[in-house]
Amino acid sequence: MTDATSDPTSRVREAAAARGLEIEVRESPRASSLEEAAALRGITPADIVKTLVVKGRGDDGYLFALIPGDRSISWPKLRALVGVNKLRLPEPELALQATGYERGTITPLGSTNHWPVYADERIAGRRVSMGAGAHGFSLSVDADALIAAYAATVADISEPVETIRR
Repeated sequence: MTDATSDPTSRVREAAAARGLEIEVRESPRASSLEEAAALRGITPADIVKTLVVKGRGDDGYLFALIPGDRSISWPKLRALVGVNKLRLPEPELALQATGYERGTITPLGSTNHWPVYADERIAGRRVSMGAGAHGFSLSVDADALIAAYAATVADISEPVETIRR
């Protein structure tokens, strides 16, 4: 077992290994925009995946939504897919409670709770970069392997971002 104090991404690494996922965790310098983050990683904005923890009803009504960086979550599409009338992003402290990760670092890998995973269909077939459980780190993973490891529901759950900064 890795010492979590010396490696803040240890839960992510251990969860990936337990699910047979090959990931690469690396330091990720702070960027001022999605485009800058993509350029620093040598990938496109669409290859950066935002992991959103989404709250439904009750204390245990959460899910993960994996959304390409160049798109935003489509609340109507996700609500229809899940079959509920109301979903929202929880407050930062609730997101931390639900996952064990702070916003900006959230990933299904190593989450303290195993919420259902919903992946936007546009990430399929790609190698993606996402949060690695700690600020200043990112991970890369084959999206199809991640989807399979979490038995994720794959569907159209995003929409174009109105204004991508150039």
